[in-house]
Parts: sequence; structure tokens; C-alpha cells
Amino acid sequence: MLIRLALGSVLTAALVCAQSAAFRTMEHKIEKAANAFKGKVWLYAKNLDTGATFGLREDEKVRTASTVKLPILVAVHAAVEAGKAKWNDLLPMMDRDVVSGSGVLREFSPGQRFQLGDLCNLMIVVSDNTATNLVLNRFTADYINEVMDSLELPGTRSMRKILGDGKNLKQEPEGVSQAGAVEENKRFGIGSSTAREMVTLLERLHQGTVISPAASKKILDVMRRQQFKDGIGRRLDERVPVMSKGGALDALRSDVGLVYSPRGKFAIAITVDDMPRIDYSPDNVGNLLISELTGYLLGGLGK
Repeated sequence: MLIRLALGSVLTAALVCAQSAAFRTMEHKIEKAANAFKGKVWLYAKNLDTGATFGLREDEKVRTASTVKLPILVAVHAAVEAGKAKWNDLLPMMDRDVVSGSGVLREFSPGQRFQLGDLCNLMIVVSDNTATNLVLNRFTADYINEVMDSLELPGTRSMRKILGDGKNLKQEPEGVSQAGAVEENKRFGIGSSTAREMVTLLERLHQGTVISPAASKKILDVMRRQQFKDGIGRRLDERVPVMSKGGALDALRSDVGLVYSPRGKFAIAITVDDMPRIDYSPDNVGNLLISELTGYLLGGLGK
């Protein structure tokens, strides 16, 4: 018995030592990659099996870009479960609602009506900007923020509707929330969050505690169908489940998601900003860095 206990203690100590070495290696690689990047990096990750975490400026608020569409979807689920809306509610799309950028609804003729559930799917799966604005017409950015407050995510804010992208921006902001009207928040554009808050939201989705188990599962199902896998999911085996939502601006790339890998289940949020060159190709430096950092995190925080 004493021999078995001693052997067990040795094996445990060896495992802890190996994990510590892997963590230190990860930390060094992430620091080196972030320092070499000509921009800024924010990240937070958690191994949901072991509780191990790693962060870099994880409590600083950042521009969300389209990752704010995940909180918007969560809020819609809250409204439906509260009886304030139904998934088959029809929402009209007028000419003034159409904006440029990602998505497909901009190719449809104005005057049509679309089911709320379909708009939410488009908002996540192809990151449709026009669909997002139609949802915000129905629920408002202030309502989104009320739901985030109920989830104790005070840094996660929907600021306003989407103006479009590039040179096709609408001139005047629409649907501005109370948070979005605050001068210091205007720099965030359509939304703000922190890496830690996004990981907290992801972890609760994994646990089935966001709105309800059924809502959490439905949200994760649509995130898994999300078609842009250029960041977190870029180098992962296609058999590894990835439930994610990305975002892109001229100088920013962001990705938040759950990865269920053989090394464990992970919640990850990464934002890179101040990229020196506008490049919307899949191989831009922001996407490549997010993918690289994801690999380091899985290795350093994994089993």
C-alpha cells in the first residue's frame, strides 16, 4: 500500500511538473507572438475540464465587431422564452434597413418579410449585417444590454445598429443604445466586451445555463454551423467540434468560441486590433495570429 501511494505521488508530481512546463512554454510563445505583432492583442482562455486559465489584458474592453451578434442572439432567446416574441414572427425589410458588408439579405428585394428565427440564423451563420439590424429593429440595443446585465456581463454592450462597411457606411448612426450614446463608448462602434466576459458567456453556454438548457443548446448548434473558420478553427481537425463567432473590421479581427478537442473542452476569446494594413483575405495577419495563439492555448492549457 505504501509503495502504491508513493508511486502515485511521484506520478502526480511528474504530471504537475509537465503541465507547468507546458504552461510556461505556452506563455513564452504567446508573449513572443504578441510582441512581434504590429498591433495589440487581447485574449482569455479556459480549460472547462480542469479550470486552467490564461489571459492577456483580458479585462480591458475591446471593439467586438460582429462577435456582438452572439450576445444579440442570446437576448433574442431570452425574449422568446419570456413570451415577448416567437421564432416565426415576420419582420419586414425596407430599403433603409439594407446595409453593406457580410451576409446575403442585401441581395434581396426590399419589402419582403422574414421569420425571426431565420434572421437569427443568418446573423450567426453568415454574419449577415442586414439581418442583425432587422433583429435590432425588433428588440433594440438597450434590450440586449438589459439581458447582458441580467447575466452579469456589464462590459458587454450593444451600442447601435450596423452602418455597413468600408466606403459604403451610412452617415448617421441608428438605434443607438444608452451605452452607445456615451461619448467614450463611441470608439467601440457596434459593441464592446472583454475577453473574460466572452469566455464567461461561452462557459455558461457549455454548461447549459444561458437562458435555459434548450436555449444554450440551440445557440451552440447555430454557432457550430457558422461558416467563417479562419481564426480559432483554422488549423483544427474538421472532426473537432468548434462553436464560434468571428468579427472583422479594417484593422481588427476577433473570434470567440468553444473548442471540444481531445486535449479538453476550451472557451477562447481573442481580439487583435491596430493591424497595419487593410486585408480582408482569409490569410490576413489577424486571422493567422488568432489561429497561432489558439494552438498555443490548447497546448499549454490542455490535459
